[in-house]
Amino acid sequence: MTDLFGRRALVTGGASGIGAACARELAARGAEVTVADIDGDGALKLANEIGGEAWAVDLLDVTALEGLRLEVDVLVNNAGVQRIHPIEDFPPAQFRDILALMVEAPFLLIRAVLPHMYRNGFGRIVNISSVHGLRASPYKAAYVTAKHALEGLSKVTALEGGAHGVTSNCVDPGYVRTPLVDRQIADQARTHGIPEQQVIEKIMLTESAVKRLVEPDEVAALVGWLTGPHAGMVTGASYTMDGGWSAR
Repeated sequence: MTDLFGRRALVTGGASGIGAACARELAARGAEVTVADIDGDGALKLANEIGGEAWAVDLLDVTALEGLRLEVDVLVNNAGVQRIHPIEDFPPAQFRDILALMVEAPFLLIRAVLPHMYRNGFGRIVNISSVHGLRASPYKAAYVTAKHALEGLSKVTALEGGAHGVTSNCVDPGYVRTPLVDRQIADQARTHGIPEQQVIEKIMLTESAVKRLVEPDEVAALVGWLTGPHAGMVTGASYTMDGGWSAR
């Protein structure tokens, strides 16, 4: 497919996991993709693979993002981290960092791309949220808070951008087979005092009707569809990909 030929795309957290799968998907659809990641070497490696560009960036440095103006037609806000603690033990600095990375940075990037999108009458913004943008789990106060906030930001963007040909949607996967989830498994095992395999079976997939992890390519396929010209009437929505978790 070449429905994004001539379009410029930016994917944050693009060096691995969901971000890398999205970068490959958008490049395969013809977009010129910028792979943004704090891992500059990883971003460059993937950019070379897909014929794109690399942007080594620390999105926690939100002040540096305030003056940005980006000529980007497709923005995928994907960068994120996870920390597992009970609220009473949650380090405040970690809470603030997660909200900066997963709410404030997406806001600033959306702010940076909208003028270009408005001028051209076309824009596709996809925010990689989570089932935790719709549901809560214990020990994830910062992550759940950030994803709920991202859902709200996405909807406001949809309402403001609609008259300008700009859509904004969330993709809400369950647990995806990524390095982030691998770290969560270890953190959950430590928090609950159980083996890692039991974390997958007893905690991660207990609410899911489909008992397997989501694959990054599955998320990327949905992102690709949402960014195409045929998705112009799809905006302000949240697309769950959670194996039935949120159906309960």
